[in-house]
Amino acid sequence: MTARPTACLVLADGTVFYGRGFGATGQTVAELCFNTAMTGYQEIMTDPSYAGQIVTFTFPHIGNTGVNTEDDETAEPVAAGMVVKWDPTEPSNWRAQQELTGWLTAKGRICIGGIDTRRLTRAIRQQGAPHVALAHDPEGKFDLEALVAAARGFAGLEGLDLAKDVTCAQSYKWDEKRWAWPEGYTKREEPGFKVVAVDYGAKRNILRCLASAGCDVTVLPATATAEEVLAHQPDGVFLSNGPGDPAATGIYAVPMIKEVLKADLPVFGICLGHQMLALALGAKTVKMNHGHHGANHPVKDLETGKVEITSMNHGFTVDSQTLPAGVKETHVSLFDGSNCGIRMTDKPVFSVQYHPEASPGPQDSYYLFERFAAAMQARKTETV
Repeated sequence: MTARPTACLVLADGTVFYGRGFGATGQTVAELCFNTAMTGYQEIMTDPSYAGQIVTFTFPHIGNTGVNTEDDETAEPVAAGMVVKWDPTEPSNWRAQQELTGWLTAKGRICIGGIDTRRLTRAIRQQGAPHVALAHDPEGKFDLEALVAAARGFAGLEGLDLAKDVTCAQSYKWDEKRWAWPEGYTKREEPGFKVVAVDYGAKRNILRCLASAGCDVTVLPATATAEEVLAHQPDGVFLSNGPGDPAATGIYAVPMIKEVLKADLPVFGICLGHQMLALALGAKTVKMNHGHHGANHPVKDLETGKVEITSMNHGFTVDSQTLPAGVKETHVSLFDGSNCGIRMTDKPVFSVQYHPEASPGPQDSYYLFERFAAAMQARKTETV
């Protein structure tokens, strides 16, 4: 770099990375993670599961497809900031409606380019996800001592319930289906299975997949009680993804799930929803060293032997050694053997750690939504 740095990334151990700032100015503190996906930066930045985190992209070509209103996973970006190797490029894509840098500025996200992301990623892998402060000042004036103190003062994600921060404020209906050429997004009009989706930070494409699988979806806030869930007389209950420490969210989510399980309804969970279900069934969760974040994670289905290429975004995992009797491990990561799926042996209740709706396979994991629909159909047939 020949010009004066306009941004810096400061780790809690005092390490400083200088670079070029873009997006909003100011500073923010968060946990730093890396994501290995080669596409989908807009979806990643708007994924509610990234609350409280700054994302380092290992893929250097960020910004080349621009941004558009159709690819947001929630109304506003949730990730606290972005770290990239090269400055965002000009968009070259027929769906682009805006440049990434302008979008990030308008959304108040602080970002830094010109960083040695390989070195940074190695540090995260070796030392664990660090607490960091990210600052952007066009004049290049930084108080490093204050930034180090801010990074060290970040409380971290353990014990932190972030689902309440990203969940919906009130219930709503969802009828939009998955994007398809050439129509784009279409509405689901025919009647279907009544599904209550509990929103711990739900991604829009999960709701679209449920609608495409034949579900009439009603979304409820994370703090919904079992009585509120069952009052909708659902055919099935879905537990969404979300951010933060599952044990903290479980304080109010686990009692609700336990009561719902007594109703013998099909239940399907993804990511934080998977962890919530595991806690409700008696298992435990643990913080990972650096988590799993990317769109190239191989997961083995232990019941079929098939390997799925999946998208992941989690910093906590279910401890498979704590799964109780009657709960079976169904999927494992081929990277580190960590748990990626469970099911009850006597009820149509199952969940996965990864994100089948992100479709990096691209269709490897869509069967999970169809399995959920089939379970609801089977239950309706039995009760007729």
